[in-house]
Amino acid sequence: MASDRIPITIRGKAKLEEELKRLTTVERPAVIKAIEEARSHGDISENAEYDAAKERQAMLEGRIAEIQGQLAGAEIVDPAQIKSDKIVFGAHVVLTDLESEEEVSYQIVGVDESDVKEGKISILSPLARALIGKTTGDSIQVKSPKGEKEYEVVRFFFK
Repeated sequence: MASDRIPITIRGKAKLEEELKRLTTVERPAVIKAIEEARSHGDISENAEYDAAKERQAMLEGRIAEIQGQLAGAEIVDPAQIKSDKIVFGAHVVLTDLESEEEVSYQIVGVDESDVKEGKISILSPLARALIGKTTGDSIQVKSPKGEKEYEVVRFFFK
């Protein structure tokens, strides 16, 4: 994997493509229509509707460009195709919190895919970085907002 490529799962790529399609086929035409409508009301120098529509258009075009850049620089990874005896990007990891004895599980995903509530942590997060290269039975320590946490890797898998 080239160093300038950002890893993303197949699912993450699909979500970005879906958002891009919605922005370009639904949102963009709606903003253009709103601008035309506001412009038809006459003097645009003091037209709040026109200003709001132009601002929305700028934000929309910025997001479209951002998604296009992410997709262009993405290294698509299919976790189901990974065969590794160590934890790498895309792995589903089951951990035991050594203090509370609680089991937690996460999947290591791309930056834009992370959602802790869904159990998806960014490849750049301290926990994911501590896990990369580890294997079943290894212990890791991670600084969290609540202080130092210690985990043991129960198992990991790719799907």
